[in-house]
Amino acid sequence: MIFNVVVDSCCDLPPQLLDMGCFRSVPLTISVGGDEYIDDASLNPEHLITAMAACKEPAHTSCPSPGLYLETFEGCQGDIYVVTLSALLSGSHNSAWQAAQMFHAAHPERNIHVFNSCSASAGEVQVARKIAELAGSGCPFYRVVELTDQYIGEMNTLFVLDNLDNLRKNGRLSRIQALITGALPIKLLLGSTPEGEICKRGQAMSMKQALTKMANMMAADLRHRGATLCIAHCACSQRAEFLRTLVFKYCQFRDVYLTETRGISTVYANEGGIVAAY
Repeated sequence: MIFNVVVDSCCDLPPQLLDMGCFRSVPLTISVGGDEYIDDASLNPEHLITAMAACKEPAHTSCPSPGLYLETFEGCQGDIYVVTLSALLSGSHNSAWQAAQMFHAAHPERNIHVFNSCSASAGEVQVARKIAELAGSGCPFYRVVELTDQYIGEMNTLFVLDNLDNLRKNGRLSRIQALITGALPIKLLLGSTPEGEICKRGQAMSMKQALTKMANMMAADLRHRGATLCIAHCACSQRAEFLRTLVFKYCQFRDVYLTETRGISTVYANEGGIVAAY
């Protein structure tokens, strides 16, 4: 069965999934000072981190236009599944939905569906992986949509960041939480609500403690057994490996993927950030 999975560039696909060949990425745009970055394969996240650190103003992101999504859809074959970051965090979902309506009007015989991941980064990876797994096994279109929607409703996303400045500056974190974290040596353990908003799940006095709490939280959630975990990191591979070691010790995941953040996730996770989803 021929299909494509279209994702926005907040989906930090690991190499082993990219090699499947069914994925297409639509880039968001990042503005730092007077410079603009297209979040595609040419973007160097390390250069972006350096630019953000040197700029006093917050980095801004712009979602893809419906036209850019439509152009991507026109280049796809077979069924089209679209995964965007949380609709409550970006206009990417709305742009993709508008483009899907235009595509369906022009090609009523084609199947296309847009999923709101209610997550980002590693969470989007998990949704895209699930779609590819189902569609690749020959599952019919309507059933892929049904089972993926169910998966999104059950998925859990956790993350801990070294620096919350970019989230605060861009209005993604409450001012009170940012002030508390800035005044004390506290690492917030954050997560996503079922609707795709950021929420606090705990706190710790160090990154090591926060990652340990994250692993323990996963272990206590029995849904993780036999599931797949994706860990995305922003320029901190040793931390990602530390979390993977904890996961192998305390949890019973079937597989664990490690991946590096691309541009959009780098903007919000910032250097040292870890995002995990299962």
